[in-house]
Amino acid sequence: MTRTIVWSLLCCLLLTSDGWARREALTELQKQQLLRIDRILLDVLALTDQGQADATPFRDLVAKRLGEFGYSIVSDPSQPHDVVFKVKCEQRKTWEGTTSMGSDADLPDSPSRLWKGPACQLTYLLDGKATGWRKEVRTDFADAQQAAEAAKAGAPSDYAMAKLRERLEDYDFPSLVTADWGQEERLFKLYDNPATPSARKVQLISLFGQLFSAKSVPRLLVALKGSDPEVAKAAALALGNIGQKETIPTLIDTMKSGTPELRATAAKALGLIGALHGDFTIIDPLLETLKTDDVTVKTEVAWALGKLPDRRAYDPLFTLQKSLAHIHGNEMDPKVAKLKEAVNWSIKQIDTWEYLQ
Repeated sequence: MTRTIVWSLLCCLLLTSDGWARREALTELQKQQLLRIDRILLDVLALTDQGQADATPFRDLVAKRLGEFGYSIVSDPSQPHDVVFKVKCEQRKTWEGTTSMGSDADLPDSPSRLWKGPACQLTYLLDGKATGWRKEVRTDFADAQQAAEAAKAGAPSDYAMAKLRERLEDYDFPSLVTADWGQEERLFKLYDNPATPSARKVQLISLFGQLFSAKSVPRLLVALKGSDPEVAKAAALALGNIGQKETIPTLIDTMKSGTPELRATAAKALGLIGALHGDFTIIDPLLETLKTDDVTVKTEVAWALGKLPDRRAYDPLFTLQKSLAHIHGNEMDPKVAKLKEAVNWSIKQIDTWEYLQ
C-alpha cells in the first residue's frame, strides 16, 4: 500500500463523524426519504412532578423554530407526514438508558445518563422507527425546587418548564436535524439570508464541514475572505474537513497573509487536505511558515507537518524541539506547552513512518 493511500485512509477515519457514520448505516431508500422530508408531525410531551403539563408552549416554539427552514408542520397524526419529530420535556429527567453507542455520547448536547434535572430530549422517527439521532438540552440547575426558591420564582414546575423553553429557543436543533437529513439547500437558504446572525452562520459552516458539502465550497471561499473573523475561521476549518484539493492554493495564501488566528486555522486545514490527498506540495509552504514568531500559528503548522510525514520537515522540527528543551514545568507558557506537544508528536510521526518503510 502506498504512502498516499495509507495517509488518505487515516485522514478519512479522523474526519468521519458519528452523524456521518449513522447516515452510512441507513439504506438508500431511507436516505432518499430523509432528503424529501417536508411535512413534520410534532409529538410534544411536557411532564412535571404534578404530572402531565400543557405542552402547547413547547409545541408552538418547536413549530416556529422548524418553520425557519420552511418545513410544513402537522399536528394531526392522521394527516400525511414524512417524519415524526418527538420532544419530551421533563422537570425530572427519566433515564432511558445509554445511547446506541453503549455509553454516553461525548457531545455537550447528547443525552446524559447522569443528569436527573430538567431536560428536553429530541429525536425523530422515520417510518415509525428511531434512527439514532438524539439530542438533549438541560437547564443550568439540577434541582428545580432549590432554583425556584433562590429566584423567588413561584412554582418549581413552572420555573423548570420556562427555563427549558428558553434553552430550546437558543438551541439550534433545526439546523442540526436538517443537516442530519442531508438537506443542504435549506441550510444554504438560511446561511444566505442577510438577517442570519454571525454566530449562527458559524454553526451552519461547521455543519457544511461535517456534511463534506462540496456545494458549500464557493460560499466558504467567499467567507474566508470576508470581514467577519469568526466566520472566516469557521470557513477555513470547514474547507479542511471537506477536503477539496483545489482549495489548497487559497488556504496557502491565507496561511501566509491572513490574520494570526486565520493563519493558524488555514494551517490546520492544509494538514487535513494534504493528508487526505497525499499532496506534498503543502510541505514547503508549511516549513516557510514554521519560521513565524507567532506561537499559535507555529503550533498548527507543526501539527500539520505531522499529518503528512515528510523527511524535509524533520530537521526544522528537531531544531525547534531543541530550542524548547530548556523550558520546563511551571515556567512554561501554556501556548509554548502546546507547541512543544505538537513538535514532539510530529517528529514521532516522521520517525514512525520511516521505520515502517
